[in-house]
Amino acid sequence: MRRARLCLLLLLTGCSAGLAHDGKVQVVASAYPFAWLAQRVGGPTVDVTDLVPPGAEPHDVELSPQQVGLVSQAAVVVYLHGFQPSVDDALGSGKQGFDLGTVVTQQPLTTGGEQTSKDPHIWLDPVRMEAAADALADRLAAKDPSHAADYRARAAAVNKDLKAVDLLFRSDLTGCARHEIVTSHSAFGYLGARYGLVQLGITGVSPDEEPTPRKIVEVAQYAKAHHVTTIFFESLVDPKVAKTVAAEIGAKTAVLDPVEGVHGSDDYLSVQRRNAAALHTALGCA
Repeated sequence: MRRARLCLLLLLTGCSAGLAHDGKVQVVASAYPFAWLAQRVGGPTVDVTDLVPPGAEPHDVELSPQQVGLVSQAAVVVYLHGFQPSVDDALGSGKQGFDLGTVVTQQPLTTGGEQTSKDPHIWLDPVRMEAAADALADRLAAKDPSHAADYRARAAAVNKDLKAVDLLFRSDLTGCARHEIVTSHSAFGYLGARYGLVQLGITGVSPDEEPTPRKIVEVAQYAKAHHVTTIFFESLVDPKVAKTVAAEIGAKTAVLDPVEGVHGSDDYLSVQRRNAAALHTALGCA
């Protein structure tokens, strides 16, 4: 009761300690991969809220007043600056923001041989996610020193799982007949850079972009020239454009998931394992 009264007082005075009534550290994540990481590293001593509802696309999320309030009262907000403008706006200069871009190196997006804007999809590289896990453990330890050893132990455990995913990609992408992938949107720059793949996206960084007829023709020509047999689409986006390109060159379609949201019992690890299998098949790997 005393803690509950204290938290209520802090909320009323606008000076939140970032604690729930049960004493757990309040963590807000701006997208599913960040929520997954926060839950794995935080464990039972954190409460994690994902700002993006299941099945929704995270790029252009608009926050409700209630969500803005959650951001302002959280102890830690796990996000990537520049990825979701509404989250940036809600945070402002708030010190609770934990920008993964400050601990994981971002790079320009390379697609079709051209460099454009930075690719926000850092989580698709499991090696970068290892660095994020360690840094998040340190941030949670600073907020909750009494559980510091637990946070770092859980980060080590999740990194063991991430190393296994990295090894799986390296194994599945050995001896491939091709290294070019055509995707419905340009989400796989980091994955490609890590494992020696060349990505061409039908649309840019945001899946909401509409490709021009000229772009579709260019992608089809590229795919045919590089003997691409599979055009990849993703689970949260209409596959119509990917199917159009595939029909143009007589290719198949398959899912390559940017892990921006999951369904049912899936999680980051299970989806990444399917991604490795899909690439292995599509690229004719040994």
